[in-house]
Amino acid sequence: MGRRAPYWLALPGWIWLGIFLVVPIAAMASVSLTTGNLIDGFAQTLSVSNYSDAIAKYSTQLVRSLVYGGVATLLMLLLGYPVAYWIAFKGGSRKSMYLFLLLLPFFVSFVLRTISWGFLLADDGILFGTLKGWGLLPADFHVLATTVAVIGGLVYNFLPFMILPIYVALERVDPRVVEAAYDLYASRLDAFRRVVLPLSLPGVFAGVLMTFVPATADPVNAAVLGGTGNTMIGNIIQTEYLVNSNYPTASALSFTLMAVLLIGIFIYARTLGTDNVLEAAAR
Repeated sequence: MGRRAPYWLALPGWIWLGIFLVVPIAAMASVSLTTGNLIDGFAQTLSVSNYSDAIAKYSTQLVRSLVYGGVATLLMLLLGYPVAYWIAFKGGSRKSMYLFLLLLPFFVSFVLRTISWGFLLADDGILFGTLKGWGLLPADFHVLATTVAVIGGLVYNFLPFMILPIYVALERVDPRVVEAAYDLYASRLDAFRRVVLPLSLPGVFAGVLMTFVPATADPVNAAVLGGTGNTMIGNIIQTEYLVNSNYPTASALSFTLMAVLLIGIFIYARTLGTDNVLEAAAR
């Protein structure tokens, strides 16, 4: 029993994953190869053409989602790393308060926060309406239904998922190591580049994964903040499932998106060097 105890303890988790992850994915894989419609029913025909047809029809939205997700992730990294660095090294005794303030928006629903962002960016809203009234912006100036609004919403909603893992990694950096770099006549930039940044790579790696994947597949921000020219692949999958009842196409698009994201994650991991990341995490 002693040697098998870890396996018994992990068994409930594996059962949960099997029921609520593996089984739905297998069912979706089966549906993606069917043909038919909601009235006549769907038949399993192993129709691989569902994938090629879906990609050919919605390639624009797929590429747009990857671009939006990539740009939003890069902006979150540029904005989030300094915040995480400041909290970790300059937060002092108020670190817990800063982290609480960072997580405070999550006490409100994701959809409501996005709608509130829409009110803020409205043409005659609190911000732009006031600026137009003061004559600081032209009357036809608008942000809603643009790429800027969608990417801005993605950054706003997922930014804490970038900051938190980077903060955890930076929190583990021993200040004495940085002081040793200064003692060896390293400048602040050299100390950051050669000591702090490599040790924070595990947080950067985790933060990019935790933001790029949901940002690319997110249907809410494009629906609330975007226009007809900002539709993302998540909106297409949602429409095919819930509106058109075109389950094979929706399932094929879901698997295509999953495959593209997994390939991108693998390339990212190889480029960054997972061995280096794991070595830094173990220090």
